[in-house]
Amino acid sequence: MNYTDIKSLLQSITDPVMKLETLLDIGKELPRIPAGAKGVEIKGCASRVEIYKDANGRLYGTADSAIVRGIVTLLLAMKSENIDLDEFNTFNLNLGAGRLNGAAAVIEYLKAL
Repeated sequence: MNYTDIKSLLQSITDPVMKLETLLDIGKELPRIPAGAKGVEIKGCASRVEIYKDANGRLYGTADSAIVRGIVTLLLAMKSENIDLDEFNTFNLNLGAGRLNGAAAVIEYLKAL
């Protein structure tokens, strides 16, 4: 699923619980990390989050929490379009402060790539 599809899907949902359930489903689409990809643990996340880059420059991610895998999937998709905290906040995901801080840390890392 690309960013446009994810954005359209999340913005069409008004129920906060359903939106988080959809984010969980999106996280199931996180592709496997290929052998040889180099990873970095993102500091500032409540969960363990790692972003990987393969030899072709393609980005992958992993997280130890299902909801955070959804956030990582969303943020990696955003990287191809417009990776920005203000854009992320337009989804009104009703996340706690720890997850919002983690999302901001991932966004800053991805923007620096």
